Amino acid sequence: WYYGIPSSSSHALIGGLVGAALAKVGFSGLIMAGVLKIIAFIFIAPLLGFLIGGTLMVIVSWICRNMAPRKVDKYFRRLQLLSAAAYSLGHGGNDAQKTVGIIWMLLIAAGISHPGDPLPWWVVISCYLAIGLGTMFGGWRIVKTMGQKITKLKPVGGFCAETGGAMTLFLATMLGIPVSTTHTITGAIVGVGSTQRASAVRWGVAGNIVWAWILTIPASAFVAAVAYWVSLQLY
Repeated sequence: WYYGIPSSSSHALIGGLVGAALAKVGFSGLIMAGVLKIIAFIFIAPLLGFLIGGTLMVIVSWICRNMAPRKVDKYFRRLQLLSAAAYSLGHGGNDAQKTVGIIWMLLIAAGISHPGDPLPWWVVISCYLAIGLGTMFGGWRIVKTMGQKITKLKPVGGFCAETGGAMTLFLATMLGIPVSTTHTITGAIVGVGSTQRASAVRWGVAGNIVWAWILTIPASAFVAAVAYWVSLQLY
């Protein structure tokens, strides 16, 4: 956040969970099929976002080829409200569930809940409230990076990127795969920008973002392992 790099909170959470498990019991505590699925979608999710966002941009550009640019902007400023709403639903449907899952796991481990019990309503409400407030009061550093520093987005481009991201998130949620909404929307934005010309995308900024993606899981795993070790000393 401080450097305006849109890293994945999803992968930070997953990395923290993996790091804590490794520190406590080693690799035997991991279900590798689930871990490998998440790692695979580090690459698949942005690629899907790239393809869908870029394809939508080409289709919309062809449909609106005879319209005046000002008129196109006017229509897509309104349509972008729908695409942003769809993307937000995809974000909550995938991202908030991870936090819900972590809290539920903790309640089961502490003996407060059992695997067969229904999910406590206060866990769902608190997670949704937190993600909603975080979106409303979120950091403008990230907003500026996504909206201005990767490529210049006009309303039509924003609509295509958000719609492409939303479609990818809905698909991943339907398959039960925890993906990064950050990776997805970044891929979609790059896909939209690249339909104009390759130089329209600031590849240096995109490269920094990719490095953040690669380092997020091991860095958060390391912090979690250290936190677990510190907790043992305090206990």
